[in-house]
Amino acid sequence: MPHDESIIDIHALLARVQKPGRYTGGELNQVQKSWDQIETHIALAFPDIYDLGMSNLGLAILYDLINQEDDMLAERTFSPWGDMEEQLRTRDVPLFSLESRRPIHTFNILGISLPYESLYTNALNLLDLAQIPLRSEQRSIEDPLVIAGGHATLNPEPMSPFIDAFVIGEGEDVMLEIIRAYQAWKKEEGEDRQRLLLQLATLWGVYVPSLYKAHYLEDGILSHVEALSPQAQKPVLKRIVPKLPKPVTQFIVPYVGITHNRIPIEIMRGCTRGCRFCQAGMITRPVRERPVEEILDAIEEALTYTGIDEVGLLSLSSSDYDNILPLVEAVSERFTDRHVKISLPSLRIESVSVQLMDLLQGQSSRAGFTLAPEAATERMREIINKPVSSEQLLQTAREIYSRGWHTIKLYFMIGHPSETLEDVKAIAKLCKAVLAEGKKMIGKRAKVHAGVSTFIPKPHTPFQWVPCDTLPQIEAKQALLKDQLRGPGLKLNWNNPKETMLEAWLSRGDRRMSAIIERAWQLGAKFDAWQEFFAYELWEQAFSESKIDPNFYTHRERPIDETLPWDHIDAGVKKQFLTEDYLWSEHGQTRIDCRERCFACGILPKYATLRRENPGEIWECPEVRSPARKINEDQILLVQS
Repeated sequence: MPHDESIIDIHALLARVQKPGRYTGGELNQVQKSWDQIETHIALAFPDIYDLGMSNLGLAILYDLINQEDDMLAERTFSPWGDMEEQLRTRDVPLFSLESRRPIHTFNILGISLPYESLYTNALNLLDLAQIPLRSEQRSIEDPLVIAGGHATLNPEPMSPFIDAFVIGEGEDVMLEIIRAYQAWKKEEGEDRQRLLLQLATLWGVYVPSLYKAHYLEDGILSHVEALSPQAQKPVLKRIVPKLPKPVTQFIVPYVGITHNRIPIEIMRGCTRGCRFCQAGMITRPVRERPVEEILDAIEEALTYTGIDEVGLLSLSSSDYDNILPLVEAVSERFTDRHVKISLPSLRIESVSVQLMDLLQGQSSRAGFTLAPEAATERMREIINKPVSSEQLLQTAREIYSRGWHTIKLYFMIGHPSETLEDVKAIAKLCKAVLAEGKKMIGKRAKVHAGVSTFIPKPHTPFQWVPCDTLPQIEAKQALLKDQLRGPGLKLNWNNPKETMLEAWLSRGDRRMSAIIERAWQLGAKFDAWQEFFAYELWEQAFSESKIDPNFYTHRERPIDETLPWDHIDAGVKKQFLTEDYLWSEHGQTRIDCRERCFACGILPKYATLRRENPGEIWECPEVRSPARKINEDQILLVQS
């Protein structure tokens, strides 16, 4: 590489950190273009360490898409670990990209991925390390345009002062539109940053928070959000792609171990099950599936480019993919000589068939078979719209153990609406019942691992109005489970209740939360998703100094007619539908999979034009498509109630 004063010499830094491979770049399949010959430079940031960020499929997709364009380049950056951050700050060296080792503040655009809320303080820390002003209003035309996207940004308000523009929804198409708008502004000798923001606000799915003002009532409840400009859309409708783009296959092969060292292939986007607690299931509608041949070709290419021998077939509910049996069978036949392992991270109890288990028997790792009943009583499962009987779960467990798996991992939540201590005790009873089935099949080798998280009522879900459990309530329920879920073959994992409080504040907050986030970061909060760094007392201090009661966001039941901080963000599902579903939950009334019956959630009419422009069965409502599920009944072990 020719000498360039803007390129950071990292050699002195690397000698003082534990994992230099996180910062060197130069990996197989990295894309490195000529900086001087490319018009527009984009830094893509995942605000956590390399080990986690390199497993993020969204980042890989955008990296691939942008670098396919001749007049733009994308490079990567991640949050440095503490040892590297100390070196950067001590030496006054700005955060840099992996590909060209140039300071992030010299890029035209910085795109930050925010898939979950506990990354917020890391995002501020990343901006600070990059020597970019934290707040949008403080930036000049010399600073990068800072955009953010990801599931957490479906309530963008807590991070609104720090981000110039949010991508609401799916970023594949709109990211390129944002870059093109930036290029057009730059060619016009743009010196008015506000003019760029006004232009971005006209793009479908782009939210520019500085063009909106929040108004509050005397009791602190949000009154309404005002659009301050004709260009500011209200509501901002989430962006979707009508057809999933060609899968990424030329994945970068990391130098150091990462969280998921596998080839991730998204086989389906969206979910039609309608679990009332699940934000992802609501905000990623409608369902779009990839053809089997496209998936097989993508696996073939990715194996060639990377040499990695494990493939993750990803979706919110992989066993609900219409052609899951033909797909797994075809993968087995086509790649049998290459010893490829298949992982299906998301399997639903009611759609796992005997044939699918038989196919997975020779293809997947035997580390464990994971199921997520979420609640242990049928009453609770009806409330959350996951109507699976306990007998269905036990029958599934028998089939799993009989096929050679030793460990079944069961995921539950505590804190669901209307939950009682009896419902919590039922978690231990159900786990013991599953273990008993395993012992009948394989004896003492059988194990059950229970993962118990705490329910958080997320935006854009039917439960968005309900309160969270309090800390004492959560601790009491966890103590009960710790007492009752003990013994040979049983293992219990649980989350820190204080982390639940943090996630609830951040996910349910309004614009006033931004001051709390900034103050907590100033006090030293970062890596909040890491147990060893999470400092609850810093958040308590930030709330105390701000005179804001954190219980306002977590433990207050919100009336149906209250204006919610995210109401001006349209995830495609009507608030009327969410309200109806919430009221249904109070009576234990369930909905079947909406591939079998349309419940008029609002998705299809809102994207009617896109459907007309992209006809076909790829994302059609069951009333206008051919029979949706074509797996023979004798292949199905469990049928939806």
